[in-house]
Amino acid sequence: MEEKFIDKSIALQYDEYAPKVIASAAGFLAEKMIEIAKEKGIPVYKDADLAEILYKFKSGDSIPESLFNAVSVVMAYCYRINSDFRQKLKNSGLFDN
Repeated sequence: MEEKFIDKSIALQYDEYAPKVIASAAGFLAEKMIEIAKEKGIPVYKDADLAEILYKFKSGDSIPESLFNAVSVVMAYCYRINSDFRQKLKNSGLFDN
């Protein structure tokens, strides 16, 4: 099955107050952004509808409270992925942490 073309991508960051958009891209640049994220081990969560909404915000914009629930699902996914990865590293015995 061929992967669907990625129309838009958004990079989010959570600061001490609220999640915010730190980058966004469309078309070829969206695909490149996701490719780089995967290369760097950054979790990628696919939700075309949410990406379409968040694309309207500028880099540095905080996410409005009305979207906290939707964005919290993304943040929880990324936290879980990172936590699972840390646990695998710990269980591997390669690191003391």
